[in-house]
Amino acid sequence: MAYETNSIGAVGSSFMDRVHTLIAEYRAQAARRKVYRNTLRELSALSHRELCDLGLNRSEIKRVAYQAAYES
Repeated sequence: MAYETNSIGAVGSSFMDRVHTLIAEYRAQAARRKVYRNTLRELSALSHRELCDLGLNRSEIKRVAYQAAYES
């Protein structure tokens, strides 16, 4: 009696899992970049007085945007 094993499906499935993982990671990174850009744009549009009300200095805008996108 002969038996045949088909390992092509397992390899293909593993490859597709990696592709899906890469796509998910790319989308997550794109979402983080979007949060960073939006936060940076919105904070940059505020006046000096509005930034002071928030307790921020203009030199801190990039740090705050980075923290909002990548450290939360």
